Amino acid sequence: MPKAKILVVDDERNIRRSIEMILTSAGYEVTEAAAASEAAAKLSEQSFDLMLLDIVMPGEMDGLQFLQSLRGAPNRPVVVIVSGQATIQNAVAATREGAYDFIEKPISKDKLLLTVKNALAQRQLAEENARLRREVGGQFAMIGSSEALQKVREQISRVAPAHSRVLILGESGTGKELVARAIHDASERAKQAFIKVNCAAIPEDLIESELFGHEKGAFTGASATRDGKFLQADGGTLFLDEIGDMSLRVQAKVLRVLQEGEFERVGGSQTLHADVRVIAATNKNLEEEVRRGRFREDLWFRLNVVPIYMPPLRQRKDDIPALVQHFIELYCRENGFRLKQMAPEAMARLQNHDWPGNIRELRNAIERLVIMTPADVITAADLPLSLQTPQPTLNRTFQAGQTLREVRDQVERDYILACLEATGGNVTQAAQILGIERSNLHKKMRALGVQYIGYNKLIRTNFS
Repeated sequence: MPKAKILVVDDERNIRRSIEMILTSAGYEVTEAAAASEAAAKLSEQSFDLMLLDIVMPGEMDGLQFLQSLRGAPNRPVVVIVSGQATIQNAVAATREGAYDFIEKPISKDKLLLTVKNALAQRQLAEENARLRREVGGQFAMIGSSEALQKVREQISRVAPAHSRVLILGESGTGKELVARAIHDASERAKQAFIKVNCAAIPEDLIESELFGHEKGAFTGASATRDGKFLQADGGTLFLDEIGDMSLRVQAKVLRVLQEGEFERVGGSQTLHADVRVIAATNKNLEEEVRRGRFREDLWFRLNVVPIYMPPLRQRKDDIPALVQHFIELYCRENGFRLKQMAPEAMARLQNHDWPGNIRELRNAIERLVIMTPADVITAADLPLSLQTPQPTLNRTFQAGQTLREVRDQVERDYILACLEATGGNVTQAAQILGIERSNLHKKMRALGVQYIGYNKLIRTNFS
């Protein structure tokens, strides 16, 4: 672990030397400065973890003025004031300017070491919090600049400042939760709670308690009164994910909350109120669900104030390189790997894939590639077989008068040829695409008159 770097700023040489000896013997790396101007020069040349600063110093600036000049400076070290003028006024002024602590001269070795240790721990904690905020922000970032995603961002910017309910639509894995979080973060409720409930993941007999809470003894296992998600989100945002999977009984109670803003805990009689902005999401067609009687029409009207459609990944393929880079950086950092790169050919294969599982599928694929690829560059050969080979395509028209058997044989022959062409004549890979054994593919090829010569060579058929 690298040594902590400390800058000692004091006009008295003996004081600087005394502090240096104490800190050096404790394992710290110490640099000295006799005036504010010299300290400023050293801060511009390198970064320090902590600065011990005297108040009374010669020159244009004393210690407090120098500390004030550093306000807002990037990578400013933690500052501990060291002074013989330990007045309440000086201590208050130093604290106001961001100093961590105030040490009085003459300096006690134990006091100095304890203060330095605590100040460095405070800096480390602040840096860790900043890192976690960056990682959390990156985790929920909407990555990409495609036209489809820009449209979603525009809708978010319009609806976020309002108090309207939002219904987010889209296939599974498209990032509907990211839209909900973006709306919350850009709203007046951003400093309040964002509470998520996955309606599909909670059993029907428990979701009512999960949403509204329960009183002690309301059911077996209810050993204490518990607040539900609506109260937990009071003042903030409640995200009801997979709302289409909610039972009709619970839908009726949610409708009451949306209409009147009040509810009771399970087993309770007290009417509770919550100021909550509800954002819902579903991968189902709620209009169709309403027609089939599986979703309340009045609740759908309440939720569907502002609909936002999150497009599938196949409709925003221009975003795939940015998403791939984001996930590579994420998983390399999580696993302590050197940053890997995606080879151009491999990236092209990723962009050409339709990704039926959307961003969730892409994320899982990149995590697997980062972990399982030993080299720093992920090539096309490292991709799973489904991504290594282009999707075979058929361009065949049928002639009137053909029998059903002739049409069937023609389709099988054409598709086998398409798979062989897509794999460069590799029968093993073609068989995997077709979902049959290699030996069975050889039999089928002989029966249909399909022949090939060598690997990645001529492919021909005995039939037109």
